[in-house]
Amino acid sequence: MNTRMIAMILIALGIVVLAYSGITYKTSGRPANVLGVQVETTHTHYIPPVAGAVALACGVALLLGGSKAV
Repeated sequence: MNTRMIAMILIALGIVVLAYSGITYKTSGRPANVLGVQVETTHTHYIPPVAGAVALACGVALLLGGSKAV
C-alpha cells in the first residue's frame, strides 16, 4: 500500500469516528461456568472521538507531506 492509500483510509476512519462521537463495538469473551451453567461473556470496546481526530490529522499530514524517495 502506498502512503496516499493509507492517508485516505485514516481520513475516512477519522471522519466516521468523529461523526458518531466515538464508536462502541463488542467482541466475544471467554465462556464462564457458573454453577454448572455455561455463560457466554462479551467485552465492550470504545474508540473515543480523540482517536478519530488523531487519525484524521495523521491522514491529512500524510496526504500533504507524502513520501519523498531518496
